[in-house]
Amino acid sequence: MPIYEYTCRDCGHPFETLVRTGTVPACPHCRSQVLDKRLSAPAALTTSATYAAPMAPSACGACGHPGGPGACRFDA
Repeated sequence: MPIYEYTCRDCGHPFETLVRTGTVPACPHCRSQVLDKRLSAPAALTTSATYAAPMAPSACGACGHPGGPGACRFDA
């Protein structure tokens, strides 16, 4: 099921919704079916300074190894 973005012509409410084949979406605010489909922009990956790099695992017990404390390769 694709997600589409719409703007209601009656109340002006912008929203997004999952649309099944053969169904007509309705505004969640006023229930009108008089809608304009909006152009959706895909998300893009960036390498900006605000992107947080993954943290290095800490000492045993914090890495989530299924063998439990003492089983991981990050033993001190």
